[in-house]
Amino acid sequence: MSWIELSIETTNEAVDWVCTLLAKVIAAEDMQIREYQEESSQWTFTIQMYLPEGIRIHQQIDEIEKILTPLHRTGMTSELQTFILDHKADPIALKSHAASSLIRKIGDRFVVLSAETEYQPHPQEIILRLQNSLAFGSGLHPATILSLRLLERHVQPNLDTLDLGSGSGILSVAMAKLGAKVLAIDNDPIAVAATQDAVARNLVSQQVIVKEASLGSASQLGHWMGGDSIESVPAIASHAQFDLIVANIFARVHISLADEFYKALRSTATHSGILITAGYTKDHAESVSSAMLDTGFVECDHTQIDEWIAIAYRLG
Repeated sequence: MSWIELSIETTNEAVDWVCTLLAKVIAAEDMQIREYQEESSQWTFTIQMYLPEGIRIHQQIDEIEKILTPLHRTGMTSELQTFILDHKADPIALKSHAASSLIRKIGDRFVVLSAETEYQPHPQEIILRLQNSLAFGSGLHPATILSLRLLERHVQPNLDTLDLGSGSGILSVAMAKLGAKVLAIDNDPIAVAATQDAVARNLVSQQVIVKEASLGSASQLGHWMGGDSIESVPAIASHAQFDLIVANIFARVHISLADEFYKALRSTATHSGILITAGYTKDHAESVSSAMLDTGFVECDHTQIDEWIAIAYRLG
């Protein structure tokens, strides 16, 4: 059997979003991710996809090109390359965002596990168990780790919280297990389904509401991940209804939503509204901070891994 290999390059910031979109049409076992081999390049990863030749091959390639065209246009990927192979490439050592066996300790209390991993937790540990998938936020991505660190510091029991761009659902589950009430929203149906699975798998359905929605005017911004345009999703009103918001999304979306974030948060006698921003690298931090400070936020915490940074703000 002949195989078609499709290959693209992508950035460190975008790799999880690109994989999430491709998961609509490519099974995890037919996708490989490896570090980009050339130096002095904007690319960090090469994503290779394998399709058996058949009567639907042209339709499948068209679907993939439809997904990738806007990503290439916005600088997230290289152009799609196509090769014909005599056989499917053997699996290689990958930096995979869908590890089948995962145990990752994050912060003082969180332990992220893949679906079938056996683990005996210590009394103070909080287990976050996720389905094996390519959805953004596998728990290995630096932006997710940073988000969890800040959530551990700032989430208190009974807070009303919002997870904007919930992805795999890991942050929603983490907030629920810290005792918060959570509204988890995303404008991509794959992410919504992944969040619903994570919520059910971790037995926090009583604390988490999952919706295909966005915040205020963000419902008109289109797909978080730069995919093909989507119909507008329902808007969650920005009327001082949340004690804490976490958003693990692109810097440009943070900047666009600064006013919405501020309006959606509230302060009480015992708690000042908190916004946790993540999903971007330090070269975008100044732009994000400028937008937040101009809106009235005050920086109150931050954490960093290599070039990745997450910053927490409180209402001024």
